[in-house]
Amino acid sequence: MAVLTVRNLPDEVRRALRVRAAVHGRSTEAEVRAILEAAVKPEGRLKLGSLLASIAREAGGLTDAEAKRFDQLRDKTPAEPIHFE
Repeated sequence: MAVLTVRNLPDEVRRALRVRAAVHGRSTEAEVRAILEAAVKPEGRLKLGSLLASIAREAGGLTDAEAKRFDQLRDKTPAEPIHFE
């Protein structure tokens, strides 16, 4: 796991983080992790797979015959591991 150092954090911000952490019943470090995670991974974000599935549902989805045809056309060759040599 990565380590992040924040330099020149104003004292009032540090105090506010400590208070916020206490309100949530966790350490300041855990509070900062939660804040950062919420900032970069908002709960309401739409993931690509979910978006594609919703588009397919709106378009009527696939029939069983269409799904079977896709499965027949799919390349079933196992993927080869990448080599860096």
